[in-house]
Amino acid sequence: MDFSLSEEHKMVQDMARRFADQELKPIAARIDQEHRHDDGVLRKMAENGFMGVAIPAEYGGAGMDYVAYALILTEISRACASTGVIMSVNNSLYGFPVNAFGAEDQKIRFNTPVASGEANGCYGLTEANAGSDPAGMRTTAVLDGDSWIINGEKKFITNGNIAKYAVIAAVTDKTKGYKGITQFVVDLESTEGFSVGKVEEKLGIRGSGTSELVFQDARIPRDSILGDPGSGFRQMLTTLDSGRIGIASQALGIAKAALEESVSYSKERVQFGKPISSFQATQFKLADMATRIDASELLILKAAWLESNHLPFEREAAQAKMFASDTAMDATVEAVQILGGYGYSSEYPVERLMRDAKITQIYEGTNEIMRVVISRNVLGMR
Repeated sequence: MDFSLSEEHKMVQDMARRFADQELKPIAARIDQEHRHDDGVLRKMAENGFMGVAIPAEYGGAGMDYVAYALILTEISRACASTGVIMSVNNSLYGFPVNAFGAEDQKIRFNTPVASGEANGCYGLTEANAGSDPAGMRTTAVLDGDSWIINGEKKFITNGNIAKYAVIAAVTDKTKGYKGITQFVVDLESTEGFSVGKVEEKLGIRGSGTSELVFQDARIPRDSILGDPGSGFRQMLTTLDSGRIGIASQALGIAKAALEESVSYSKERVQFGKPISSFQATQFKLADMATRIDASELLILKAAWLESNHLPFEREAAQAKMFASDTAMDATVEAVQILGGYGYSSEYPVERLMRDAKITQIYEGTNEIMRVVISRNVLGMR
């Protein structure tokens, strides 16, 4: 059994780490304080292939695998979790379903500009009454001649305020329950009847926009459908499985940053004539953080390897997302504790890391839902 990364993966990881340290880390606090992303950094990320890591080159992507994706996203999120989630959505929640379920012309038209960094994408699933239970979806799409008419509101949509393109889930047959859900790929800027609703003020990942998507008799072309009518729920589950590897990687990056800050500060902070790193209370915190971080990384790389090799990965993605996000939350809380009063101050980044970590336990499936997914797999309940 070989646990080492390939030379290609090591090169990708090193490149992403250098980029994160040089381009993102110095501006992460500003991005958080100003509540907006940096367009220049996103363009540079696209030039490096980060916005379409596993998308084939013919559709604007880098043509790498999901292990490379996890490695890159971890490094980006270690420096700036807000930028990390923008990257994650473009790759996982938008790029994945278009690539997996789209027709050839859809892949060319809708993936190329996003994977190459010319535009951003988003995923319109969540609604006020349809979060963990997508069967409660109320957005509808009705066929009218050569068009679909969409009505409804999507909520808490990452990238929603900056996206040009979106994958949208809607009910096309109310009589069939979840089997009546269909997904569409939409050019938002060219869609009359679409508007961006409320942009949320959030606890964390403030440099990533989260907004409502509002459709009022919005007319889209008939060929906007992804796959077959009624296949949206199945597509949605697969998309979220892939997305959870991204969020797990984001959480891992946050946790790694928390450990780095804790180690650095504990060596410098002197109390009772000694650096606090010499005290067992601090050492045990660092040991627990490091162990859970390593375990998270192994879970993520296993799930990413399975996806790259076209093997079932639902359980592994849920385990990675659940464990890594819990690790990120615990690690950042302990980092604040190690830094004491400074940890509670914006002078150091750990308070931002703690705020950023919380959402990883919530989006792309709450950790309560992750436990449902895992237990169903363990029990053979499909």
